[in-house]
Amino acid sequence: MICLEGRGGEIARETCGCKGEEPVLYRCRDCLGVEMVCCACVLQRHAHNPLHRVEEWHSTFFVRVSLKLLGLRIQLGHNPGEKCYNPERASGDDFVVVDVHGIHEIGLDFCGCETAQIHYKQLIHARWFPATATNPQTAATFSLMEFFHLLTFESKVSAYEFYHAIARRTDNTGTTPIRDRYAAFMGMIRQWRNLKVLKQAGRGHDPSGVDATSAGECAVLCPACPHPAKNLPEGWEDAPHDIRWKYALFLAIDANFRLKRKLVSNDNVDPSLNAGSCYFVEETVYKQYLSERGCEPQEKSTCVSHNAVNMADTKSSRGLAATGVGTVDCARHDMKLPNGVGDLQKGERYLNMDYLVFSVMVGFAVVVFNLSYDIACQWHKKLWPRMASMPPRLQLNRDNKIIRFFVPKFHLNAHVQSCQTEFSFNFGKNVGRTDGEAPERGWANINRVASSTKEMGPGARRDTLDDHFSDWNWKKITMLGQRMLRKVKEASRRAKLHREELNELQQSIPAPSLAVWKSEIERWEEDNTQPNPFESRVIPMTQAAIRRQLAKKEAADLQAGVDVSLHADISPSVLIASGIDLQDQQRCLAADSSALGQHATDTQKTKIFNQSNALRRRLDNWAQIQVLYMPAVAPIRATEDASRSEGTTALKPEKFRLWLPSQLDPHLPCDQKLRECEWELRYAQAHDALNDVQQHIRLFTHLNTFRTANVQGQRASTRARTALDLVVEKKHASKAKYDAAWDALTALAPSLGKVGWTDIMRPLGGTDMRPMGDFIQGQSEGTRDIPWIWKTPGVLQDNDEGLQDCLRIEWCKARAREARWSEELLLLLEEMRRVLMFLTWQGTWWSGLASAHHFKRSADSEGSRAYANRQSALREAMVEKFRQRWAIMTHSPSKALHH
Repeated sequence: MICLEGRGGEIARETCGCKGEEPVLYRCRDCLGVEMVCCACVLQRHAHNPLHRVEEWHSTFFVRVSLKLLGLRIQLGHNPGEKCYNPERASGDDFVVVDVHGIHEIGLDFCGCETAQIHYKQLIHARWFPATATNPQTAATFSLMEFFHLLTFESKVSAYEFYHAIARRTDNTGTTPIRDRYAAFMGMIRQWRNLKVLKQAGRGHDPSGVDATSAGECAVLCPACPHPAKNLPEGWEDAPHDIRWKYALFLAIDANFRLKRKLVSNDNVDPSLNAGSCYFVEETVYKQYLSERGCEPQEKSTCVSHNAVNMADTKSSRGLAATGVGTVDCARHDMKLPNGVGDLQKGERYLNMDYLVFSVMVGFAVVVFNLSYDIACQWHKKLWPRMASMPPRLQLNRDNKIIRFFVPKFHLNAHVQSCQTEFSFNFGKNVGRTDGEAPERGWANINRVASSTKEMGPGARRDTLDDHFSDWNWKKITMLGQRMLRKVKEASRRAKLHREELNELQQSIPAPSLAVWKSEIERWEEDNTQPNPFESRVIPMTQAAIRRQLAKKEAADLQAGVDVSLHADISPSVLIASGIDLQDQQRCLAADSSALGQHATDTQKTKIFNQSNALRRRLDNWAQIQVLYMPAVAPIRATEDASRSEGTTALKPEKFRLWLPSQLDPHLPCDQKLRECEWELRYAQAHDALNDVQQHIRLFTHLNTFRTANVQGQRASTRARTALDLVVEKKHASKAKYDAAWDALTALAPSLGKVGWTDIMRPLGGTDMRPMGDFIQGQSEGTRDIPWIWKTPGVLQDNDEGLQDCLRIEWCKARAREARWSEELLLLLEEMRRVLMFLTWQGTWWSGLASAHHFKRSADSEGSRAYANRQSALREAMVEKFRQRWAIMTHSPSKALHH
């Protein structure tokens, strides 16, 4: 790099390659290589590249030199190198071009021939964008405009930052004056954006002209949304209800208070060039509507204290012309919709949002609408009376239409319990896995321009945001192939998984209960005024009731542990049962001993010592009788006794190994009846322990709910925490009992030929011991599973009303999960079909535009046809690419459903 600061390999060159006598002093920074040439050659070589940066060698270093000063004249209206016999110099021979290489002062001549076009058109034909149509003195190259346009989409760079970066590339020292064309550049960007929007929407091909552009016509449409006459099948309006739901339009409503605008300029000084043709509604009629009804008060929320509702009229707007924007998006594909964006003057008032919602809805001739709004529970209540007072063009004909309301999934937990079921996407029918959070994902992208748009005038800001929304939609369209394929694969896998889980759960539920629950949920799905099957119908236990139940449980455990009598003529079954009970007592003693801590009192130590002595006597008596039934144990015990030296501490009774049949080596002799007896007892023990685990989980849930809702103060909270800890301790004790039973069953099964039992009794992990409806990390309501402990056969045989209520709710949720994923798969397959059909229609539409407008000049006609044909070919290419990518799913929907 240091070498390039000098002449490098050209240091020995004395003459130019043209063999002329002029000194070799010049080189170009933008041409390939570092060849040094003379003045005549540098001018000749740059007739086609007049905006390159040329340097002149000044004895010891290079300095920047203008091609204009060297004598280069740029002739427009003719091909480079051709002579014009009537050239017209730019006004005052002062013309500036802004290019990616820098800001250039050039010598420019317009063509003055009889057939010459007006000056601004000569500039455009040279791919230079003029700052004005009258006597232009500034232009920007198309390459610069395209580069800035794309860069601002991806990096959100402002025009100010970009222009000054170009200026610094021209001169980064401040020693050379640079012509300031920032204001002109801003104007060119405004016009460039508007012309690109009109061009891409086909307005230049319409014989009626740009003035005939209708509201929202220049917006980039979502091809996956339902568009009658474009991507819906014939007769879709008459389709049965079990098919028509797939043709629903999903709308997501939200507001963004980061996209504010300061109180600068006004619509008269800075009008929008788009004027309602894209995403922002037309400002004049919008503001007139707001001024006529702006004094209407906002009704208060009867749900939780929604700030969006209660503070809509009080949000500070000091120094602001707009506090933010409201928007209506395509809820399933995250795209902005035509005329679905508008400024907010205060907070998120119904007045503003109603106008935006109906501006979108009247543009879609569909019969099913699913609307998502984070305050839908309040907003929808008086929506239709409010619509009746709106302008006639925004009054939606509701005849034969189905309009449903939902709350986005992320926002749903902030609502009261009744809203969490009535407005849930998880429980609503025919909505798939829609989450309603589409606007939130879009805000992350557009918020990065907030710092620059808040300083703009009203028209410039709306046009800029419109431009960014169009690019956002277009990027979403180009990614539909990959995105929808990924989603349909996931939906196929999830639908199968939740179908199997639902079937497994239903096998543990008696048929009569299942029939009743199915009837209830189907009635609620058709009419939400029916009893909600997702809501609990059991009054939660009180803290006193839970303590009483715990006391009864402890009394039962104590009685079972103490009343164990061993007789000389004890039967084999009693021997094994007593041995299992002794193991339980060993676990209890071990737990009590470990809980003592380092500073236990004498009373606590005496209690443990007495328990230990009592257990030791029972173990000795039991071991003496065991030898009668299991002689193989005697040599094992003798070996154990011999291995312990006389000086060692006596074996603690909780460490004493009983050597039940399940603990013996399978090759040692043992009465098969004893093994069968232990199997039966262990199997029952596992069931009992699992039931205890379920009860403790439910007790913990009820107690924790009661504490959260009712317990206050340090003393009461400490007591409640103690009760919770006791429940957790009991749960872990029941798990230990289950683990011991499961280990014994695993050891006995091979010798007894027991198979299939592991399908019912599985290893009990920590994540299995959670309430029905609880999630583990990475799961949500739509992706979670049901712990296997709640799906074991016979779980509903428990007459506990609370358990049956929990199972009913969990079955309803499991059914909803399976239904939503199955619906999602069907929706995705339908959306894939709609995308292909829409792009095919759009390609045909562009082909028709190729010959729609007849221009006077043949060159203009050819350009019009070329652009239309290129757009048509692009849609055909996208259709082919998407079709190849989706071939497996779209050609075999049945495979996707059962994948």
